Amino acid sequence: MSDNMTKDLVIIGGGPAGLTAAIYAQRALLDAVTLEQEAFGGQTILTAEIDNYPGVPNTDGYSLAEAMKSQAESLGAEVKTSRVTSLSHNEKTGLFSLETSDGPLATRSVILAGGATPRKAGFEGEERFSGHGVSYCATCDGMFYRGKQVFVIGGGNSAAEEALFLTRFASHVTMIVRKDHMRAQASVARQIEENEKVSVRYLTSIVSVDGGELPSSITFRNNQTCETSTETYDEGSFGIFVFVGRVPETELVRGLAELDGSGYVVTDERMATSTPGLFAAGDVRKKSLRQIITAAADGAIAATSASEYLRK
Repeated sequence: MSDNMTKDLVIIGGGPAGLTAAIYAQRALLDAVTLEQEAFGGQTILTAEIDNYPGVPNTDGYSLAEAMKSQAESLGAEVKTSRVTSLSHNEKTGLFSLETSDGPLATRSVILAGGATPRKAGFEGEERFSGHGVSYCATCDGMFYRGKQVFVIGGGNSAAEEALFLTRFASHVTMIVRKDHMRAQASVARQIEENEKVSVRYLTSIVSVDGGELPSSITFRNNQTCETSTETYDEGSFGIFVFVGRVPETELVRGLAELDGSGYVVTDERMATSTPGLFAAGDVRKKSLRQIITAAADGAIAATSASEYLRK
């Protein structure tokens, strides 16, 4: 479908959405390339244990990502490590132009699958214990804290909803809210107040977390008095979940696609954006559930939609 100079499809991002799109693009016989700026697998490779991906029980994120990449390559998909620095669209020709770390590239269609990264809380020890005591996904990691104490950082809807979800597993959930009130909707905040397994520490921030292989102490700060206090626990007896927002990788399509108030790409059910030939898949788009399996589903739909777009 393409000539020597122009690709049928460029997939930006090599996480589950991008790699699944690469598989489906190859099956549709498209001349496609998948570009990943860092590590293939995206946020998936940071997950220590995964047991909710159908057909692949008791695996880890790195192994699952490697299996996805290997499958795409075994089918003949072209995958490259390259950073995309700009993306533009010519309305007259319908072509997209990309500037990458390997030079310019032209394509008839694009799938943006760059994902979204959790916004860090910023306390000392957060990076050190990420994936080993500090988590950013209750659905992914909640069951690993069965019977343990859990601290949830954040006071918005997501934090409150995730805190309620974690009560299914944790012995007790403590919300750490830096202001004197929650930003969550009144109905959600009421559920927090009425749940015996949840307590809230207002005007509080976590300053640092320390321990050995797993965390064993937390230092809190009273945001009103600025006083700090350290609480010590058995190593690995608690977990910290951070829900202070996510940062979608959507700068490339700003002005080409409609973005919601949080910066996520708005698509239809075909993963199509407001620009013909431009699609979005995975955590980068506005959606209700961000999981590996939903990202993969988005990628399959986006690649199929791109194939249909090119055929027409």
